[in-house]
Amino acid sequence: MGFKENLKSELTYQGMLVKELAALSGVNKYSINGYLNSRSQLPSVEAAVRIARVLGVSVEYLVMGEEYQTKSPQSADTGLRLSADSRIIARLAEQMPPEKRKFILDFIQWLKGRDTVPKD
Repeated sequence: MGFKENLKSELTYQGMLVKELAALSGVNKYSINGYLNSRSQLPSVEAAVRIARVLGVSVEYLVMGEEYQTKSPQSADTGLRLSADSRIIARLAEQMPPEKRKFILDFIQWLKGRDTVPKD
């Protein structure tokens, strides 16, 4: 997915209208519509940064559909790439009470374990 699809997805996910994004970001409504239509016009770096800040995502996420999160300096791993689907799952889980998050985590681990079970 590219900028157009990721921006559409994020606007839908957040329930935000183009005119709201324009007002909050200072990026012209017609420009944003140009990023979203079939011409797939790409924004300037400055416009992309403004849009990303309003949406609470990184420019990298809008461009590539993945979020890069830096781990602590003590960690041996340099970071984690999250797909758009993973970000949505994480956001939704964060909005749930801890006991439901635990259930979801257990369910995902159960599903992952099923991948390693041999099939007849």
